[in-house]
Amino acid sequence: MKPMKPIIEVKQLEKSFKKHKALQGISFDVYPGEILCFLGPNGAGKSTTINILSTTLRCDQGDIHFHGERVTHKSSNYKQRLGIVPQDLAIYEEVSAEQNVKFFASLYGLHGKELQRRTDEALAFVGLSERKRDKPKTFSGGMKRRLNIACAIAHEPQVIVMDEPTVGIDPQSRNHILQSIQRLKEQGASIIYSTHYMEEVEEISTRIVIIDHGRIIASGTKEELKEQLEEEKLYEVDVEDSSGLNEDELYRIDGVKKVYIAENRIRVTTLKGIENLDKIIQFLMNRGFKIINMTSSAASLEMVFLKLTGRTLRN
Repeated sequence: MKPMKPIIEVKQLEKSFKKHKALQGISFDVYPGEILCFLGPNGAGKSTTINILSTTLRCDQGDIHFHGERVTHKSSNYKQRLGIVPQDLAIYEEVSAEQNVKFFASLYGLHGKELQRRTDEALAFVGLSERKRDKPKTFSGGMKRRLNIACAIAHEPQVIVMDEPTVGIDPQSRNHILQSIQRLKEQGASIIYSTHYMEEVEEISTRIVIIDHGRIIASGTKEELKEQLEEEKLYEVDVEDSSGLNEDELYRIDGVKKVYIAENRIRVTTLKGIENLDKIIQFLMNRGFKIINMTSSAASLEMVFLKLTGRTLRN
């Protein structure tokens, strides 16, 4: 069986804004029918990468190839097969949901009965058929996000680029969007999905690219990334007040590999097989720190990110 060829190949992308290096040699592939998730904190370079893939921003160095052909801002073949869901809503508030979808679909050459059919299907896909004649200004934030997706998929793109499509919406709308993304994948679309929500990556990703400070620091499936932490365990200890805590002293406890303190939560990564929880608790109690809560967990994407970057995703 021949190995699957990537639909998109990205090689050594670089982008600077004045003295700030937003991207520093980003390379990755996108395969047919996968959800490739870009995971990283705000300012990591995710949106810059998305904008370059969307051809709305030019890179300083590097190349993108689609089915082996180099992509430029004039590549009509690539653009025709691309659907874009930007982080900022790209809809018209004063015209109906149906008119919004029709307008964007018509930009890809759809017209007549085919335009109507695709519009109806896209609105049904995101659960807005019953509101198709209503104006988006009457919609909730989650409904507007769903309409944003409908506008991007009506022309049935081969590749869909989504930049944080669930920001600032309610859990019900988020679940609806994530389920829609899974269905798009099942229909054969390749999805490039940018987020800083770890739980979304856990739920929908086929592969993950972790990006920080404009560099890819790790990539792989959830299982492959978690394998890096097979021999580690995480303790999280909440204390009443962590001020004055000297983390260097915690490193002296046998088996402690990483210490991270955020507000009044202490995260301690230790080697599995070394029972040192009692020593950690005793250390804190002896120094007058009042323990409120404590949990332990095995490998998680949060732990992977903490190990690779030295900070939590939301920090």
